[in-house]
Amino acid sequence: KQWYQRRVAITAGSLGKKVVVAGCVSQGAPDTKFIEGLSVVGVQQIDRVVEVVEETFKGHSVRLFGQKKDGVKKLGGASLHLPKIRKNPLIEIIAINTGCLNQCTYCKTKHARGELGSYPIADIVERGVQSFAEGVREVWMTSEDTGAYGRDIGVTLPDLLYEFVKIIPEGCMLRLGMTNPPYILDYLEDMAVILSHPRVYSFLHVPVQAASDTVLEDMKREYTCAEFSRVVDFLRAKVPGITIATDIICGFPTETEDDFEETLDLIKKYKFPSLFINQFFPRPGTPAARMKKIPADKVKLRTKKASEIFQKQFPYTHKLGEVQTILVTEIATDNKHYVGHNKFYDQVLVPKIEGYMGQSLTVKIVETGKHFLKGKVIEEGEIQNIPSSYSNPNKLAFSLNPYNMVQNVKSKSSVWNFLIVLVVGVMFQMLYILYRNHR
Repeated sequence: KQWYQRRVAITAGSLGKKVVVAGCVSQGAPDTKFIEGLSVVGVQQIDRVVEVVEETFKGHSVRLFGQKKDGVKKLGGASLHLPKIRKNPLIEIIAINTGCLNQCTYCKTKHARGELGSYPIADIVERGVQSFAEGVREVWMTSEDTGAYGRDIGVTLPDLLYEFVKIIPEGCMLRLGMTNPPYILDYLEDMAVILSHPRVYSFLHVPVQAASDTVLEDMKREYTCAEFSRVVDFLRAKVPGITIATDIICGFPTETEDDFEETLDLIKKYKFPSLFINQFFPRPGTPAARMKKIPADKVKLRTKKASEIFQKQFPYTHKLGEVQTILVTEIATDNKHYVGHNKFYDQVLVPKIEGYMGQSLTVKIVETGKHFLKGKVIEEGEIQNIPSSYSNPNKLAFSLNPYNMVQNVKSKSSVWNFLIVLVVGVMFQMLYILYRNHR
């Protein structure tokens, strides 16, 4: 990002253009040479961008790096009620908190974003209600670490999600953003319930970064590989079909060949449908930048090995022929297809036909690839013998209240009556045995 900002700033300056810089790079390194004399909008001051632009046109250099606070307490950032122009009118991105609780040795984001600051649940829910009323079909909840949400204001991520799912209209979906393992471990049961909700994608991005506990400790990631595996194993067991995405860093300064082999073994074990493979890059001012680096050719070789293993894994082959419901929200890069996502947030391509955009469609999977599925749209009259798990998930009866879940089971009278007869029969048998023994 920094080299790109530098190039744009220098090019614009040479053309006599006024320049305003914003984002993490300028906030995290305000003394960077290329932004000297330029106006800068800090990450928590985006609501003042108009003011900064107006002052810049007057020839002034304005720098706003301050954090928004309620007294001494850090807030999430600019108000969620600000007007917004969406890049995609069907997708609303809601930042639920800013900053984080970690001290990762390789990360520069903490320098820019600072400590955790969460928005109140009511503000996030209200933003969701407004977004759906404006025609949004999909909400993405994002932050540097969604799992840490609320720890600074006395609530949790499940507290927020239990409230938010109440306002998701039929035909709309919620996607959760990245969460680090330490915080999600505290409420795996709740997350399994929420990710099973018919209007929440069964998808979660949980970065592992490395499978070696020694490397994780040097990164100050605050979890072990076993704890990461516990998250994946639990959610895969409780939410069948869930998509777990993850990240790895190749060539962290203290990573040995044996350490890296552990990471490769993890990739082979879990066959992640989505895997982000990154080469270590020393961020100026971070502890990792002061560590002795691994030679670049070795880092590239490790990256190649990880990529080769990942590219040989085909996670969607077994879905060929399935009938699924998808929500169409994007245009594919080939400009010939629309992109929809099924319950597990798999990318499903359908023909680019007018009327499909923004709609929930029933499709039959006719082709699978490494990163996508292709679906044939099934018209309403063609739907026959579709398994209930693939019918429209937004029409399934569902309650997040455990009491109501029990009531739903009770409503299935035949099953319930059978259980009653079975229990009563066992009780009478036990009483009869006790009676005979007493005699």
